[in-house]
Amino acid sequence: MAEWWRGAVTYQVYPRSFQDDNGDGVGDLPGITRRLGHIADLGCDAVWLSPFFTSPMLDMGYDVSDYTGVDPVFGTLADFDALLARAHALGLRVIIDQVLSHCSDQHPFFTESRQNRTNPKADWFVWVDPKHDGCPPNNWISVFGGSCWQWDARRKQYYLHNFLTQQPDFNYHNPEVVDYMESVLRFWLDRGVDGFRFDTVNYFYHDAKLRDNPADFRVKKGTEANPYGMQYHQFSKNQPENLAWMERIRRVMDAYDDRATVGEMGENHHAIRMMGEYTEAGRLHQCYSFELMGYEFTPAFFRGKIEEFFAGAPKGWPMWAFSNHDVVRHVSRWKEHGVTQDALAKLTAAMLLSFEGSVCLWQGEELGQTDTVLAFEELTDPQGINFWPEPIGRDNTRTPMVWDGSANGGFSVGKPWLPVKPPQLARHVAAQETEAESVLHLYRKSLAFRRQTPALISGRSHFHDVPGPLLAFTRGDGLGAVICIFNLGKTAQSLKVSGTGALIGPSEAQLQGGVLDLPGNGWAWISGGEALSWHPLP
Repeated sequence: MAEWWRGAVTYQVYPRSFQDDNGDGVGDLPGITRRLGHIADLGCDAVWLSPFFTSPMLDMGYDVSDYTGVDPVFGTLADFDALLARAHALGLRVIIDQVLSHCSDQHPFFTESRQNRTNPKADWFVWVDPKHDGCPPNNWISVFGGSCWQWDARRKQYYLHNFLTQQPDFNYHNPEVVDYMESVLRFWLDRGVDGFRFDTVNYFYHDAKLRDNPADFRVKKGTEANPYGMQYHQFSKNQPENLAWMERIRRVMDAYDDRATVGEMGENHHAIRMMGEYTEAGRLHQCYSFELMGYEFTPAFFRGKIEEFFAGAPKGWPMWAFSNHDVVRHVSRWKEHGVTQDALAKLTAAMLLSFEGSVCLWQGEELGQTDTVLAFEELTDPQGINFWPEPIGRDNTRTPMVWDGSANGGFSVGKPWLPVKPPQLARHVAAQETEAESVLHLYRKSLAFRRQTPALISGRSHFHDVPGPLLAFTRGDGLGAVICIFNLGKTAQSLKVSGTGALIGPSEAQLQGGVLDLPGNGWAWISGGEALSWHPLP
């Protein structure tokens, strides 16, 4: 199907935490295969698998030591093939993570590269001499704290690592590296995967002159817990050569039928603009950032981000998400805005599934799941450990999927790698299956409604000027248009609506006599028309 990805809904699976089938407490590929029916029944179009490749797991698989191998903790290559076949049989596309900007220091290429300055892989990573005083060449900072540069006594040089010291960055200024990475993509495309999610897609190239990054130009309230945010990363990433690599990736993808890409825009400055830039014609198919994964929850904020993208990149394509494996779950982040936890979960589902673009759901989101409160000694995430107690780490959102009310939530018969605690255990799939008004059923109804409503897949957005806490826009034009209205507040609101049809889809509102009544956290999908006027409650 041509451009199947445009407007598609992708479900993110974190393999360590989805389903453990061999009882070792860590999720695996056979477990995912067994649970794919849940994702298909939800109504998603694709599944994105976070890394399952061979790795020492210092960064939970984002430190790859073999790009074409499956780590034994997850299974085998045959297990992956079985997963792929089962997904395709269910009508699901499979997108896999590609962590190509850096690898594990246990990767054979880095092991060879660090031996000396003359071996065949000597220039495959970013090696630089120290300054005369022995210091690193510049002020670049690692995302995980400290300098981006790690001293290696064998070569008497520093190597670049934007993340852990055990995650050296590849030197993309070396054409051999780019050729190798293309071969990795072709390996998985030939195996039948439907696309790739590119980790840290703006990090591939660094400034060849190694110029210092300037200080962040944004106003700061004080020193940040993670100093990475105190720099404007003008030279350590976001280089123009990156775009040529995106274009080469697209040429590779276009040589195969019905394949798609999505990039993770890890950027604190101009991220929406860069999403557009990276998805212009001939580059990535779609891109997402962390712009909607913060704590702001206002109509002006959501409207502003969507309008900013399409104004700056009318031919680009976004993928919107409220949560993923790197951030606090949105039901926890925005809890102060919810009438109840369920009401907030349902409202945000309706909002996200109405936005123009593609959508990505984070596993457990369809249950209204919240972050798990963890003690320091329960952490495994290096980011959470390094910056304890704030900013909060990533383990809290990565705890196991909860399938039923049994021990460990049906995730594993062994001790889970992260604990399943009572607040999360209370929100399991089996219980919500039996509750007609559960968050799970709302997601299913909303996904079905989106899929059968062309305006919500491809219709352009036209925002309406209504006072907060209401967010209102029309998707599409003419008879097939849909008015989408959301009450982001806890207090009931009313709108005078004219020239419209009726409530459609699983709306949480009432429409009588041209007056739309929205409860706190309520929303409405209304057929046809675009005329709205504000009518305050008496």
